[in-house]
Amino acid sequence: MTAVNQQDIFYPSNDVLEQANVAEYQKLYDYSVENREAFWAEQAETLGWYKKWDKVLDESNAPFYQWFKGGSTNIVHNAIDRHVQSANRNKMAIIWEGENGQVRNFSYNGLNREVCQFANVLKSMGVEKGDIVTIYMPQIPELVFAMLACAKIGAIHSVVYGGFSTDALASRIDDAHSRVLITADGGWRRGKQVDLKSIANEAMERSPSIEVCICVKNNELDVEMEPSRDFWLHDLTALPIASPKCETEELDAEDPLFILYTSGTTGKPKGMVHTHGGYSVYTSTTHRMAFDIKPEDRWWCAADPGWITGHSYIVYGPLINGATIMLYEGAPNYPYPNRWWQIVEKYGINILYTSPTAIRGLMRFGERWPKKHDLSSLRLLGSVGEPINPEAWRWYHSVIGNGKCPIIDTWWQTETGGFMVCPLPVTPLKPGSATKPFFGNEISIVNDEGAEVPANEEGKLIIKNPWPGMARTVFKDPERYKDLYWSQDEQGKWIYLAGDSAKKDDDGYIWVIGRMDEVLKVSGYRLGTSEVESALVSHPKVTEAAAIGLPHELKGNAIHTYVILNAGVEPTKELMFELKNHVGNEMGKIATPESVEFVDSLPKTRSGKIMRRVLKAQALGQDVGDLSTLEE
Repeated sequence: MTAVNQQDIFYPSNDVLEQANVAEYQKLYDYSVENREAFWAEQAETLGWYKKWDKVLDESNAPFYQWFKGGSTNIVHNAIDRHVQSANRNKMAIIWEGENGQVRNFSYNGLNREVCQFANVLKSMGVEKGDIVTIYMPQIPELVFAMLACAKIGAIHSVVYGGFSTDALASRIDDAHSRVLITADGGWRRGKQVDLKSIANEAMERSPSIEVCICVKNNELDVEMEPSRDFWLHDLTALPIASPKCETEELDAEDPLFILYTSGTTGKPKGMVHTHGGYSVYTSTTHRMAFDIKPEDRWWCAADPGWITGHSYIVYGPLINGATIMLYEGAPNYPYPNRWWQIVEKYGINILYTSPTAIRGLMRFGERWPKKHDLSSLRLLGSVGEPINPEAWRWYHSVIGNGKCPIIDTWWQTETGGFMVCPLPVTPLKPGSATKPFFGNEISIVNDEGAEVPANEEGKLIIKNPWPGMARTVFKDPERYKDLYWSQDEQGKWIYLAGDSAKKDDDGYIWVIGRMDEVLKVSGYRLGTSEVESALVSHPKVTEAAAIGLPHELKGNAIHTYVILNAGVEPTKELMFELKNHVGNEMGKIATPESVEFVDSLPKTRSGKIMRRVLKAQALGQDVGDLSTLEE
């Protein structure tokens, strides 16, 4: 981590300070960790409950914690029902735009109608409370309707991202033993139709548990429909079974809401289980406080509902908070690199939350594309998915935010359910740091023995407390959950092992470096891949980079890098040496790469994370392993 000078600290403007819902961090943070249960009870009180809880936190079976025990609720009660019964009834809930320019809008009342109809369709197909329904769809409104319809009747949804392969879909169906699959004929990507139904058909051939497939007509693809198994949604909703009224199922706070599969570097994907009560409280609180949500806000989380970011901050958190949500199906730079900025201007988006990968990808095309558009509606920006390079942070802040929009850089995981480290709009910001823990969370950086490391020293990021949004277990494998994520300290207290490497600076700001398996040891020095990548991206000719460590006889590991250059920049031998020297100057000679290879693309997951293990396996001539999450 390069040193941060005082001039690298960005302070909030007076306008931001005057408008902030939470005006000061430290006092409320201290209260939240000293009175954790009281703090979360206060947040839970802002939501509707059928029956109030008997106990805020039950630690009797730690680390299998339970929150709001004895309480009954349903996330749909808070995301839709209470809005329909209030002044929000006719407020815009969802604005959707397709890549081909199609636009559809839904008020909260309209959303309720769609969800009730979908819920009644599911009931007619025999779906009951506790059943797991697999959803495999493009980023269209029906994906959101399907998720909410499952939740409304107490079914558990398992969303599989619509870009996944047959193998990935089949394995997730099998693990969940789903009887019902919801899909679409196809989606759109860069002007081309993506045939999802054919992939779904192949997966169902391998997954004998599927008895019913409900298909949404999104394209004009000629798809194969199995008469006894497959049904068009529009045919079903035209029948009397699809009444626009449906009672929301009253559920226990600890009843499962969804399973979401997350991949590691080893082992089969893990089905993380999240519940109605604690997840409702945590996602809505983090969204409301970190992004300072106002009633008039138009919120755009430019992720996909198929990922945890989409679950928590496209669907559930924003709807609970009564926000207006932007949804877009398509590539950020199609047909031109101004597509996103066109959307921001057209719909008056106030908050944009996206990934560093997307930012770097658009940064490649320079300032002229965003500057064609009026982006003055933007009030806040956000970053998610991986540590953001300081250079990308500065571009995002100055070019997209016009130097006035605080960047809410968030660190969290599928397993955590919501933000764990992030600033508030009033927090002074340091490019590349997610700043301080969110309320209620105590986070430390420790060494291999579990002792806290000094400031500016790298170690393992741990969470020292339970929180309401936490996953409750790995589906069907509680021992795996316990072994992978939890450890006991000398006093017998359970601590959560995030699997990430990080540092705290002298001001207590947290700098996440990356996954523990993405930390390189070169001649005895530990270097984060993201630090090397940030140094490369800070060069004016580089837009994106990846770094891996390969075995070296003398150094233990040597750094090998892959670089994508800005549009129009030609790769040369001179530039290769220039980039090597640039990293050495930025980080010290020890970090000088052994090689710099110019590439046109990098292997990434569909959520935008660079798959360094694939680069490493290719370089070593090894089997690249499971590529089900790969984008290309």
